[in-house]
Amino acid sequence: MSDAIQNAGDIAGREFLAFTLGKEEYGIDILKVQEIRGYEAVTRIANAPEFIKGVINLRGIIIPVVDMRIKFNLGEPVYDQFTVVIILNINGRVVGMVVDSVSDVTTLMPEQVKPAPEMGTAFSTEYMIGLGTIDERMLILVDIDKLMSSPEMGLIDKLAA
Repeated sequence: MSDAIQNAGDIAGREFLAFTLGKEEYGIDILKVQEIRGYEAVTRIANAPEFIKGVINLRGIIIPVVDMRIKFNLGEPVYDQFTVVIILNINGRVVGMVVDSVSDVTTLMPEQVKPAPEMGTAFSTEYMIGLGTIDERMLILVDIDKLMSSPEMGLIDKLAA
């Protein structure tokens, strides 16, 4: 049994922020979200990976901004009035994450969380907690801590265990 399935009980009654990337809807733990902002111009950083759009000044703190659409090869990103930056606080590091839009905050009960099937999705199932089902909707639940602190992102040093 994978960690994600064992952890399904841990997310009982937890709230998730739902957001869209392309045609899919994702969910992340609301406790990791510091704020949600409209997209604004970023300052590019030389030699940064393409998915790191650049940095913004957030009340005196310079934070990296990751465009998840570029990271997951979800087509050419479009920046419009719906594009938002979710400001995350991961292990004390603040990071911005560009997504197509945010929809709502939803509470998931254990029976609404199913294990993620092994399949070729935009990102590895190791970053998925599972699938949240709300009526006809399905949220791909992302372990945002694990994803943002993964070596491939290169944003956050792993905390010493």
